[in-house]
Amino acid sequence: MGIIEALRMAVDALRAHKMRSSLTLLGMVIGVFAIIVSVTAVEVIDVYFKEKLQFLGSSTFSVTRTPMIQTGNTDKSVRNRPPITFEQIERLKSQVTLPVTISTLEDFTMGKVVYSDRETEPNIIVMGVDEHMLGNLSYELDLGRFFTQNDIQYARPVCVLGTDVSRELFLTENPIGKVIKAAGARCEVIGVLKSKGNFLGFSQDNRVYIPITRGFTLYGGTHRNIANISVRVHNAVLINAAIDEVTGRMRVIRKVQPGEGNNFEISTNDSMQAIFEAFTGTLTVGGAGIGLISLFAAGIGIMNIMLVSVTERTREIGIRKSIGARRKDILRQFLFEAFFLCQLGGFVGIMLGALVGNGLALYFGISAAFPVDWAIISVVMVTGIALLFGGYPAFKAARLNPIESLRYE
Repeated sequence: MGIIEALRMAVDALRAHKMRSSLTLLGMVIGVFAIIVSVTAVEVIDVYFKEKLQFLGSSTFSVTRTPMIQTGNTDKSVRNRPPITFEQIERLKSQVTLPVTISTLEDFTMGKVVYSDRETEPNIIVMGVDEHMLGNLSYELDLGRFFTQNDIQYARPVCVLGTDVSRELFLTENPIGKVIKAAGARCEVIGVLKSKGNFLGFSQDNRVYIPITRGFTLYGGTHRNIANISVRVHNAVLINAAIDEVTGRMRVIRKVQPGEGNNFEISTNDSMQAIFEAFTGTLTVGGAGIGLISLFAAGIGIMNIMLVSVTERTREIGIRKSIGARRKDILRQFLFEAFFLCQLGGFVGIMLGALVGNGLALYFGISAAFPVDWAIISVVMVTGIALLFGGYPAFKAARLNPIESLRYE
């Protein structure tokens, strides 16, 4: 009996017991679906993080008091680190010898923004920045201009709006030159930034930017901790040298003793991505492990159903052997039945898992992903399950005695 004939007979046998075959198929679909949907969702999250973390770029790094991305509880020694003050940053600027641009960013307060008879919700963040923020953090202007060195030096009452704020207050008019009140302080709008979208569910466009020196005037705290110091290297080749120099200068400025660890953090795009990759890698292994358990459960179900099928078809097997069917023909037919169920279930599970997993991408409006490597692994696993759990019933069917099989009722 040829392979095509054996495959046809296997399909006919499965069609003859539609309900039983469907339930067996469903178990395999669920197992593969569990693997693919979890891995796809994690890969979508990973793509999301990689896209959003590009704001630093390959030639920019950040200096902060504590890690920019923290997992678990923060160690007491980290929480008790002294603040990175504006005066320390100014000293750093004057001491660095490599060609870099240093920019400061501090979130001063949160409140509502008012223009005429219109106002926003009281969730707008007022952030103090300098003239280098656009280049260092990959922001772009949509309207007007950004801050100049004079704006920073003289703490002028000017501001730049995020997209959300501009749209809410100035839907039908040009905001440039208008005077608004942000968290109780008046300022003239000189520019509007292009949209940056959301990150981890938080809008990056519901902000009002003011000169950082103006922020000190309004809200005080020149010795407060500065949230972020970004350092952009003019030549990307010098990134490691710049990190080394900034680290050394900051240790001296912050009076870190030789042999002690840094009391500040240096973060690059790669270092932050590595943290997220470790997190998503754990999620991938966990999700795939749960799916693998489901697959083994489905494999046991296939073996159980096929053992029942062998018992029910004992007489059929005896007849086929009596008219010349060989052991390998019987073995091949039953293996094909298991193989067909597993491959069909695997294909449906992969498609459904990819669709549902990318529902997360659709929800957040980010790039879709398809785990090609895990799809291949799933195909290999279902093939192995077909051979492992379908092999014993097939072998049992092939070894049946034809005389005893013909007598079976």
